[in-house]
Amino acid sequence: MRNLMALLSGLLFGAGLLLSGLADPAKVLGFLDISRVVSGEWDPSLMLVMGSALSIYLPVYLLWVKPRAARKQGPVLDSQYHLPGNTRIDGQLVLGAALFGLGWGMLGICPGPAVVNLASLDPMALAFMAAMVLGVYLGRLIKRTIARRESGPIQI
Repeated sequence: MRNLMALLSGLLFGAGLLLSGLADPAKVLGFLDISRVVSGEWDPSLMLVMGSALSIYLPVYLLWVKPRAARKQGPVLDSQYHLPGNTRIDGQLVLGAALFGLGWGMLGICPGPAVVNLASLDPMALAFMAAMVLGVYLGRLIKRTIARRESGPIQI
């Protein structure tokens, strides 16, 4: 049942990305490129998509998810909510957000729409996913290397 719900949720999410235009890099770049405001070519329609998503999720999170997670109650099909444990704004978060934003601004695509666009077998989508997987691998490798250095020499 859990896998079926995950599949249905993923299909619903993908359909929403396609319907809203968030899977179309040209539409996303039309929104992100605010220099187009002056020429009248800026496309603010994605602001409605993001605003409507936030207007639904924010009350649900504040009134349902957060209180239940605090009481250690999980969602219907899991034993716990998987929320971020780190609430500090640190260098790792800022760097990751900057890299994410840079990639999104350059290509007009982020991980969710990239997965949806894989179905098209578009070479750009395939290259993006390969680069994303490589980036995740390198990020974990760097994180492990830093953690080893911070822990100091191994005592025998």
